[in-house]
Amino acid sequence: MFQYILLEIRRTLRDGFFLLFGSGMPVMMYLLFTNIGGDGGAGGWKTGSMVGMAAYGALGSAMAVGTGVSSDKSLGWLQQLRVTPLSPSQAVVGRAISGSVTVLPTILTVLLAGGLINGVELEAWQWVALVLLLWIGALPFTLLGIGNGYRLTPQGTGVVNVACLMGFAIVGGLWFPLELLPGWLSSIGGFTPANRFAELGWAATEGHAPGAATIGVLAGWLLLFGGYAVVSYRRSARTV
Repeated sequence: MFQYILLEIRRTLRDGFFLLFGSGMPVMMYLLFTNIGGDGGAGGWKTGSMVGMAAYGALGSAMAVGTGVSSDKSLGWLQQLRVTPLSPSQAVVGRAISGSVTVLPTILTVLLAGGLINGVELEAWQWVALVLLLWIGALPFTLLGIGNGYRLTPQGTGVVNVACLMGFAIVGGLWFPLELLPGWLSSIGGFTPANRFAELGWAATEGHAPGAATIGVLAGWLLLFGGYAVVSYRRSARTV
């Protein structure tokens, strides 16, 4: 599986345009949201928005892995993969680990924009914790994107991933605080994987560890999306 992960990482890094676009869009949105209408305060809105937009960018990059998976399926790569000793679980985990390479640049560029342009100030350990928590925490979304890729066509995967991305961003409070949403929608937002994912970063900026509820909700979504990805991989064997 280690050789498979290295192979997929090399294939991913060849697509420089994808990495550039995936990193640049969240940065532009973050700077736009936080610098229109006056200074929102580096210690408050700009810090919270930095985490939310880094989470949004990481979520988008993670789910976009599924588009590549769907394209591989149409090209016959999955047929080649099934003749290897990899089990369905190993194939999914290996693709998810290699896909996380695309998540890290997005997180780093948004955080750099927050620190260098918007003047966000955190302790050194907070910056490190923020990067690691958001990087690891994006894994459930990578699995969701992979599951969609195994199950759908490349066009269908793109549409479904964008719909999921927009829904997660809005209901999860990545663009605007949940308090600004209607009451019933705000209450749902706390159980979404996107909100709990961003909560990992917000906890780091506040100087404490993520709560047990946050870890528990994310773990539940990780198992759900992971199971979905494995089932989709097995199902694709009957359609490819």
